[in-house]
Amino acid sequence: MLVSMLVIVLFFASPPFLELMELKTIDLRFLSRDAIPATGTVVMAIIDEKSLNAEGRWPWPRSKIAQLVDELTKNGAKVIAFDIGFLDPDENTNLKLIQEIRRTVDRLNIHSQPLSESIEEYQHKTDNDRLLKEAIERSGAKIVLGHFFHMNTRDLNYEVTPAELDRQLDRISSSRYPLIKGADENGRSLPVINVFAPQGNLEIFSQGGISSGFFNKMPDEDGVVRWTPLMLRCRGGIYAPLTVQAVWEFLGQPDLSVIGGAYGVEGVQIGETFIPTDEYGRLLVNHLGPSTVIPQYSVTDIIGNRVKPDSFKDKIVVVGGAAMGIADYIITPFSSSLPGMTLHATVIDNILTQNFLTKPNWTRIFDLLAIIVVCLITGIVLPHLKAFKGLLFALFLFIGYIFLIYQLFIRAKILVNMVYPLLGLALTYIALTVFNYVTEERSKRHVRKAFSQYVASDVIEEILENPDELKLGGDVKTLSVLFSDLTGFTTYSEKYSPQELVNILSDYFNKMTEEVFSSRGTLLMYIGDGLMAVFGAPVESADHAEHACDAALAMRKRLHLLPMEWAVKERPRLNARIGINSGPMLVGNLGSVHRFTYGVLGDQVNLASRLEGLNKLYGTDILIGENTARYVGKAFVLREVDSVRVVGKTQAINIFEIVSRYMNLVSQEKQDFIKFYEEGLARYRKREWQNAQTLFNRAEERIPGDQSCQVMAERCRTFLGNPPPEDWDGAYTALVK
Repeated sequence: MLVSMLVIVLFFASPPFLELMELKTIDLRFLSRDAIPATGTVVMAIIDEKSLNAEGRWPWPRSKIAQLVDELTKNGAKVIAFDIGFLDPDENTNLKLIQEIRRTVDRLNIHSQPLSESIEEYQHKTDNDRLLKEAIERSGAKIVLGHFFHMNTRDLNYEVTPAELDRQLDRISSSRYPLIKGADENGRSLPVINVFAPQGNLEIFSQGGISSGFFNKMPDEDGVVRWTPLMLRCRGGIYAPLTVQAVWEFLGQPDLSVIGGAYGVEGVQIGETFIPTDEYGRLLVNHLGPSTVIPQYSVTDIIGNRVKPDSFKDKIVVVGGAAMGIADYIITPFSSSLPGMTLHATVIDNILTQNFLTKPNWTRIFDLLAIIVVCLITGIVLPHLKAFKGLLFALFLFIGYIFLIYQLFIRAKILVNMVYPLLGLALTYIALTVFNYVTEERSKRHVRKAFSQYVASDVIEEILENPDELKLGGDVKTLSVLFSDLTGFTTYSEKYSPQELVNILSDYFNKMTEEVFSSRGTLLMYIGDGLMAVFGAPVESADHAEHACDAALAMRKRLHLLPMEWAVKERPRLNARIGINSGPMLVGNLGSVHRFTYGVLGDQVNLASRLEGLNKLYGTDILIGENTARYVGKAFVLREVDSVRVVGKTQAINIFEIVSRYMNLVSQEKQDFIKFYEEGLARYRKREWQNAQTLFNRAEERIPGDQSCQVMAERCRTFLGNPPPEDWDGAYTALVK
């Protein structure tokens, strides 16, 4: 079980090297699977080396892109999606020359109708951006242009002003999801990936209802593209990618919406077509195989009319770069260098065929159960097998789990974790093997020297740096001391044997001591079924009060978890009372030269012990003195309980209950309880008995059965009939220690 718990901790911690191993197993699953034939509904028009050799170097004039649009339209393409951004004006020197001639004619005040018409005609013919816009407008195909988002400010090519941002957002407005379902109106509650700013196409291409979508690619840590975002959040809006926009146009522009759920994004709905995503809105790409799986045609062949006319009829054509220097190459499980446009074509094919790989929310539970079951089976079976048979069994289980994962991937198209369950199996096997070899050789360790029984090993190293702290005698220091005592433990002696009681106490003390050590405390002694610890010595700490309070909360939490750990042992549920006080006290090695112990002495120490006992009166778990409350300030959520004069003291002190470390962990009922109780306490001290009683009763309504409310309400009832003397200071005098 320890191994399974360790692996579960690693599972939640997700160390990078294990996550990388898991990613590589996903790649192996793809490689062990045959390539999936494409439907043929999606084809690629690639700007390859052949096209550059025939048509000239990149970038081409946009008049050539207009030619491509015309040819694809003529050949019956239904949707043309550009994995290219038209972000800057076409660099056409002829157009600039004609514009300069026009300015010169205007400046010289030459009035000639034929000349003006000729200039206008030549300007139109050389304005490549306008030629492309006109080709798009007259095309019978639906055109989807690509744009991208900047993830940060480093590569921005414009000044981020509100006006410019508005212009850029307006240029990509056609890609904003019109509807968010299962979440608030703008999807603010959905954990969609945030981006910094858009880089839209030129305004001339962003008008007239032309669709666009982002073509950002987001590889995993090892550079391989396994997921692709189907949405990105920018400046309050959620935007669709090129792939979704292309399918939306292909299906006739049906209703388009993001579907949210309890755990985040669930998917994208395009009419009747649903696309499942993870909670962040990412699609797990079902890579079909090498780039040749999806049909591709050279752009120069398309422009030159050297492609069969029906190659593009009623299809989605993805246009993009494939030549070195103009293409954004990606890594996939099948290839270390693939044109990025292949990703868009693959995703579109996945959507149209509904051929999705998924990782549903329940797979996380499956992964955890797999870790536990594999470790449990290994731990139960291996001890009963000889070494060689144990090795064979472990190998059988190892291979069997891999086979199960592979079948889920191939047949059910579900992705579950491979690395962590197999790691659990391997570690369990190694641990049991080593244990079997060393158990008989294990010997008892020597008793640790001074302070090893008091503090954690890392604190000992700090003590050794200041050996003067170990001298006999002590010093007066301001510290915090903690007393803890089990409630009703003596009654268990009737139900359990002495040996079982010793075992229970030993287990309890081990766990409580661990929490003291974790909070940099020093264990002073065990007193019957209680313990005593000090904070701020022997290693000084300015935050000794906070450390003591942290230890108390951790001890209480650990106590609440003990029943789950002890359930199989049929042990009792334990409760403890804790008292903490801070102030000046004598600390050091106290005793004689023959026998001494590390400890603390003083009134503040005695007061901490009294506070532990006062828990019984008020039904609380943890009480602290006013000094401690002052030291911790607002670092904890406290409730002022009462003002008490303990036995043997004339000066009253205010006492507080530790509720929690953080307010956001406190329920609304508890917050209301604290508010009403402390208001009641204020009225009580002002001798407003009726108002105080009402407020204590209201507090008890929030936490039914609260003993402190009952105690204070009863005092109010008593004082209504028999008020205290006029010099009463609002304090309660404790009658017992």
